[in-house]
Amino acid sequence: MRPQSVMLTFLGDHVYRRGICVSSRSFIEAFAKVGISEEATRSTLTRMVRRGLLRRRRSGRRMYFGLTPTSDEVLRDGERRIWHSGVVNDAAEDRWTLIGFSLPESWQRQRHELRSRLVWSGFGPLQNGLWIAPGEVDATEVIDDLRADLGANVKVFAAEPRRPTDMQALVREAYDLEGLGRRYREFLRRWDRPDPAPEAPDDLARSLTLLTGWLQIIRTDPRLPLRHLPADWPAEQAQRVCHALHERFRPEAAAVAERLLDTVPDDSLTGLDRGRDGDSDHIVA
Repeated sequence: MRPQSVMLTFLGDHVYRRGICVSSRSFIEAFAKVGISEEATRSTLTRMVRRGLLRRRRSGRRMYFGLTPTSDEVLRDGERRIWHSGVVNDAAEDRWTLIGFSLPESWQRQRHELRSRLVWSGFGPLQNGLWIAPGEVDATEVIDDLRADLGANVKVFAAEPRRPTDMQALVREAYDLEGLGRRYREFLRRWDRPDPAPEAPDDLARSLTLLTGWLQIIRTDPRLPLRHLPADWPAEQAQRVCHALHERFRPEAAAVAERLLDTVPDDSLTGLDRGRDGDSDHIVA
């Protein structure tokens, strides 16, 4: 697991919406439970500050780290993906978003960044310069901040399939269903058992490992319509296992986290989510 992914999971489950900053020592002790070294933890904290995902606050001789508007948004997205939208798309309407683009050869960086954002937003390539995603996707969020004149080179349409289009064949061509299904089945092999992760020292370590691995899978899942997926698609079963185990691990994980958390109030959160809509029992990066 990448240390930054574990960091976001920990922040989502134990820091998000609490209005606190956490000492570096607390992160080091928590991440040691999943085999992440002190050096790797400190490097991750530094990188996340540089990327605007964390902010530093000194209190006495200790350094503390709090959330930023950027990390707040990332954690909110993780909460939505895990606990609200779910992995099953059983929408009655077979609606899709099409994006076509043709960029100058000199725009290699913009082309790479656009493709990365399309994948992140659930798009798959139909053919050169034409991508498709299930549902109605706000394309302005995909191309925002790439380049001021990029929009003139991008065309967006809402679409519905018509005969003789074979949507199951199209989905297989545009998306790596085999790879995605394999990741769900590997998750089930690891976690769908009476005593999962017996090598972990406690349920905090199990919870961090479980949710970090789960989010890495579902961030690559475009939530394709169930009607176009194989009959034995494993995503829904894997989701049930993840949610059930999180509930099982949560009491001890929260207790262990509270024992090791050294915190100070974060007074910079005006306008963020502290206290908004109440506390959430299920929050993760």
